[in-house]
Amino acid sequence: MQTEKTINPPSGFTALAFFLVLLVIAAILFSSDMGFLLGSILLVFGFIFVLPGMIVVNPNESKVLTLFGQYTGSVKKDGFFWVNPFTNKKKVSLRAFNLNGQQLKVNDSIGNPIEIAAVIVWQIKDTAAAVFAVENYIQYVNIQSEAAVRHLANSFPYDNLEDETANITLRGGAEQVSLLLEKELNERLARAGIEVLEARISHLAYAPEIAHSMLQVQQASAIIAARRLIVEGAVGMVEMALNKLSEKNIVELDEERKAAMVSNLLVVLCGDRSVNPVVNTGTLYH
Repeated sequence: MQTEKTINPPSGFTALAFFLVLLVIAAILFSSDMGFLLGSILLVFGFIFVLPGMIVVNPNESKVLTLFGQYTGSVKKDGFFWVNPFTNKKKVSLRAFNLNGQQLKVNDSIGNPIEIAAVIVWQIKDTAAAVFAVENYIQYVNIQSEAAVRHLANSFPYDNLEDETANITLRGGAEQVSLLLEKELNERLARAGIEVLEARISHLAYAPEIAHSMLQVQQASAIIAARRLIVEGAVGMVEMALNKLSEKNIVELDEERKAAMVSNLLVVLCGDRSVNPVVNTGTLYH
């Protein structure tokens, strides 16, 4: 693979001054009787060998130079320069590019169809590799980025509803997933001399055909988690009530009545509706 070679060509202002001098000399020769041929030669020399070699390199741009099919170097410093007029000069931008990837429909590691998309910020670091190693580096970035996002989606589950042992999920491990995506993209795009500055998941959702079912699963899981918390709190409150009654000798309860009290308290504390109290006007045992 061709490696980058940075060159610093001479200033273009010197070449421009030399070209203007040639024009002045040619004009003087044209005014004389015998200098037409020499003046014409100077003009041809200036327009063929001096003027075409002048290049302007803007900030965050570069010029990749090839001479008769051979790579001669890259000009990455901004300014006005003069290079061999017969070189082919290809402009390559060094600015950061944003790739807003399209939404892809893929299967996660469990097999659930999901929709996923990513935003990728990339920049050319090796101009020679970008121009000579691949046919079209922009198309190369698009294709390899799509392949990396698909591979990432296939490697992890959407969440841990169906795979509770998963350490990393696409929904819950955003930072880890982004780092893994950035690492894989850098490995894939290194051939083209491209560095990925940032990669983030911009869209993540279940595919429409299973979205409703998975929403019900998530709701059921949330309800179960909430009920578990309520039951744990209710048991603690019942235990505290029985301990307080026993410590202060407010009332003595046998095991059967304790069980009845526990049952009633759990119904009150764990129920999802307001209870209607029943006033007992008799004794505790009637």
